[in-house]
Amino acid sequence: MSEQSQNRPQALSRIQDNILARNERRILTWLCARLPGWVTPDKLTILGLIGSFMTFAGYAASNYGKLWLILAILGYLVNWFGDSLDGSLARYRAIERPSYGYFIDHSCDGLTTLFILTGMGLSPYVTMDFALLALAGYLLLSIHTFLSARVLGEFKLSYVGAGPTELRIMLICLTAMMMVLGTKPGLFGNISGFDVFVGTIGTILIVLYAAQTIVTGRRLAAKETV
Repeated sequence: MSEQSQNRPQALSRIQDNILARNERRILTWLCARLPGWVTPDKLTILGLIGSFMTFAGYAASNYGKLWLILAILGYLVNWFGDSLDGSLARYRAIERPSYGYFIDHSCDGLTTLFILTGMGLSPYVTMDFALLALAGYLLLSIHTFLSARVLGEFKLSYVGAGPTELRIMLICLTAMMMVLGTKPGLFGNISGFDVFVGTIGTILIVLYAAQTIVTGRRLAAKETV
């Protein structure tokens, strides 16, 4: 899914408390030091978008055979590489363009989320209704993040200890389970266990959006009370 830690305006306070953040940062710094000069942040952003389309194609093509899900998993890895490294490389080389990077990176994040969840909904494993619920939840929480960045100057990169990287790992595991379990009827009749999982994630994201909206609204009210 999206790496919201990349390419933010300089004035924003970056808040990141996801489980893998410290180790991931070490890996990204190591990679940045070894990337050839012809690799640029813009090319990495495009690569991340290509990865998300690979995931879309893998899910959609899984109607013709479960081995296509391998393409979806590879797409997650390609997306992580491109999306996580674009801003990191810009900072490492001191060639940041904060406003441009913020706009392009998060515009691509929206497309990435659309590709992944639409592809999942087109697969035989998750119905489109539940995929769209998860899409709505993710986009609502993204809206909250961008609004908070504007009114509070805080760019929150993770919620309840999880960020984009943890979410990708979760979805890779889900995809692997699709390959193992197949499309056999589950305990919930026409609603598969994969539907329940994706729908639960979407519901959690919507609840987080509502809760964070209340918390932020109270902070702003207290701050602006005369």
